Amino acid sequence: MSPRVILASQSPRRQELLKHIYKVFEIVPSFADEDIDEKDPGLYVEKLSRLKAREVYDRVQDEEDMVPEVTGMKRLSKLFKSSGAAATDDLLVIGADTIVVRDGEILGKPKDEEDAFNILKSLQGRSHEVYTGVTLLHTSWEKTFHEKTVVNIASMTDEEIKKYIATGDPMDKAGAYGIQTLFTKFVTGIEGDYNNVVGLPVAAIYREVKEMNL
Repeated sequence: MSPRVILASQSPRRQELLKHIYKVFEIVPSFADEDIDEKDPGLYVEKLSRLKAREVYDRVQDEEDMVPEVTGMKRLSKLFKSSGAAATDDLLVIGADTIVVRDGEILGKPKDEEDAFNILKSLQGRSHEVYTGVTLLHTSWEKTFHEKTVVNIASMTDEEIKKYIATGDPMDKAGAYGIQTLFTKFVTGIEGDYNNVVGLPVAAIYREVKEMNL
């Protein structure tokens, strides 16, 4: 039987991607402190994904009455208690963090439209890297890893950048763009896992959970 699976993220993009592995899982956003001192992009996202997964894992143990949103099936966590999926001795928490890196500099979500413009201006006409760190925290084991994808962006005029920003799409995304949205017309190619850029390396996660018979 599948374990009780919890995604430690509110990202709708990660939720849609995880459905390709698990039809039923709970969503419990992490409250972890994300202020860490780490310059290496791979280690940075690994540490953040681990912090998120551990914070949610510990909180779920303590908050029996917590009723998070559930995807896949319309049932609340209290109903999980009457099934095998409710048992915390077979719990899998998935934490993830995605960043965009340009010339070794980590680019987060834009602070405002001016910041979004500056970020996109710096990415146009060249390549950059996207890192996603993942932590799979099970009751009996833990695995943390990261995936890197190189993304190539076409040249963009200032007007094109401003028009894209006006849609509001860049404001909640690392690097100020979503590869699966209107911005896709500016992406000339990638090297690596496309889903990793969206926010969750599905193939790598599936490989790990399959190996652990989950």
